[in-house]
Amino acid sequence: MRDLAISPGPALRDRLAQEKNVWLCTVRPDGSPHVTPVWFVFLHGSWWIGADGGSVKVRNIEKFPRVSLALEDGRSPVVAEGEAVLHRGLFPEPITDAFALKYGWDVTAPHRPDGGRVLLEVPVRRWLLAGVAQ
Repeated sequence: MRDLAISPGPALRDRLAQEKNVWLCTVRPDGSPHVTPVWFVFLHGSWWIGADGGSVKVRNIEKFPRVSLALEDGRSPVVAEGEAVLHRGLFPEPITDAFALKYGWDVTAPHRPDGGRVLLEVPVRRWLLAGVAQ
């Protein structure tokens, strides 16, 4: 795998636009990993993920914002690392529009009656991609 700190090329951008799920890995307070599949959009160098404000992933990120993301296809691995930023209340329209276009989903709509929504923004600090063995 190679470390790529620059913007993804056209082939990877196309894949990020088409893939439906990414595995998000956060860190629990005891240091153990918490891995969940999530819907995402990738815009302006960041992964965007909608979540319930009280979810395990959000609680983990509040304590330790470093995360990893991995696309599902292990034959052509794509892994990204970064620090998640929580957005509460104000959701950028280009992001909500991108979720609606990709999934037909209002990312701001609560899933539980008492659950507020948040957006996770993960600017990519490092890409780990297949193809260049050293």
